[in-house]
Amino acid sequence: MKRIFTCVVCPNGCEIEAEYEGNRVLSVAGNLCPKGRDYVTQELVDPRRTIATSVRVTGGTMPLASVRLTKAIPKNRIFDAMREIGRITLEAPISIGDVVIPNLLGLGSDVIVTKNIPKA
Repeated sequence: MKRIFTCVVCPNGCEIEAEYEGNRVLSVAGNLCPKGRDYVTQELVDPRRTIATSVRVTGGTMPLASVRLTKAIPKNRIFDAMREIGRITLEAPISIGDVVIPNLLGLGSDVIVTKNIPKA
C-alpha cells in the first residue's frame, strides 16, 4: 500500500510518500532530512502522541492548571490517558514541573504541571 504523509518534525513540512505492507515499511520518498523517514516509520509502525490539557485546582488563584506528558504515548491509549488525567484535582499551591501522575498507565510518561498556581 502507499500513503502520503506531511512531516511535522521540522519546518520543511515535507510531503512524504511511503510504501508499506502491514507494519513493514518498504520505501520512503520525498523527505529532505532523515527525520522524515523516522517520522513516517514511527507513524506506520507505532504511532505516538503527546497530550497537553488542564486539571482542576482547588484553593488556588485559578481554577485550572495546564499539564502535559513528559513523552509521547501510543496513539491508541490517548482516551484512556485523558480519562485518568480527568480524575485529578490538585490543591494549590502547585509549581511548574510538579509530577501529577507518575508513569501514566504504565506507559513510561509522567503527567507534569506547566503553570504555577499560588494559593488564593
